[in-house]
Amino acid sequence: MSVKPFSRFLASKWGIVIIGSVIGIIASILQKLGNPPNMGICVACFQRDIAGALGLHRASVVQYIRPEILGFVLGSMVAAFIFREFKARTGSAPIVRFVLGIFAMIGALTFLGCPWRALLRLAGGDLNAIVGLIGLTIGITIGDQFLKYGYNLGRSYKTYFSAGLIMPVIMAGLLFLAIFSPKFTTNGAIFFSTKGPGALHAPLIISLGASLIIGFLSQRTRFCTMGSIRDVLLIGDPHFIRGIIALIISAFLVNLMLGQVNFGITAQPIAHSNHLWNLLGMVLAGLAFVLAGGCPGRQLVLSGEGDGDASVFVLGMVTGAAFAHNFGLAAKPDKILNGVVYVGGVSSAGMAAVIIGILVCVIIGFTMREKI
Repeated sequence: MSVKPFSRFLASKWGIVIIGSVIGIIASILQKLGNPPNMGICVACFQRDIAGALGLHRASVVQYIRPEILGFVLGSMVAAFIFREFKARTGSAPIVRFVLGIFAMIGALTFLGCPWRALLRLAGGDLNAIVGLIGLTIGITIGDQFLKYGYNLGRSYKTYFSAGLIMPVIMAGLLFLAIFSPKFTTNGAIFFSTKGPGALHAPLIISLGASLIIGFLSQRTRFCTMGSIRDVLLIGDPHFIRGIIALIISAFLVNLMLGQVNFGITAQPIAHSNHLWNLLGMVLAGLAFVLAGGCPGRQLVLSGEGDGDASVFVLGMVTGAAFAHNFGLAAKPDKILNGVVYVGGVSSAGMAAVIIGILVCVIIGFTMREKI
């Protein structure tokens, strides 16, 4: 049976609407089944949790091997093999991509969410997400200017087949650790949170199955939040933005049915209402995503189809999560004590890290251009 009609359909405007809807619906259901509020799926947050589970940081409330991350990569790999699109390649400025991954994570943890979570927070009634999405758009707009004037990290090159399998194999290894939860030393990894967001998770088998579906469909549709905004800004192409709209609408409708919508600004779940740093955090994240060539979800999908450069970006984000929590860079959420709302936000070190990150990204954008 030919897979071409199915592939063509997923590449159509209805295909992108379907993947957006699937992500929105699944994310809302995963939240109902145990994932953190307004965080049914968050690529940045979930990578941060994995970093904690491995002991790369010791913030005890955010430590868990999230099967969603593993499923995105493995689902993409399955799709790439079925449709003969698995291509091992690497060599496009890997150290630059690693640094961009670090700063992308610092920006995301300043806002407390990746682009997918920004959309899902909005669908759950968190109006702070509007500020984050404005910041994301500003960062993407800045990055687009570098693209217009020749920014390019260079081409990647075909490499050994086994090299393309490294990230999927890593994810398979993490799945083994998630299932069996071995203890290698008395007080050492693997760590799992007993309280806080890291302790909130849907059943592993459901999370894994759902993410395999998302990874498979994302590989076929090339779904990318950053790419959708970039295409509208650069060439006026609305193809991918349809998926974003479908994600928000589907998640909102399911949240309404499940009683998961709470409109407001202060004391939203795992979020802060310091608008300036919500904005600047996502400016940094959006700029880093453009310079690296894709949002964090897209980078996971690319790593599943053999892209070693995307894998380096993913590892950069995991490293950035470790830096963010080990050095107190990640934002603190709003909290309510004795009926009083205390606005969260970013430490002085976190503010400095965001500013430095924006400057580093601008320098990368200016100095890595094929034409001046």
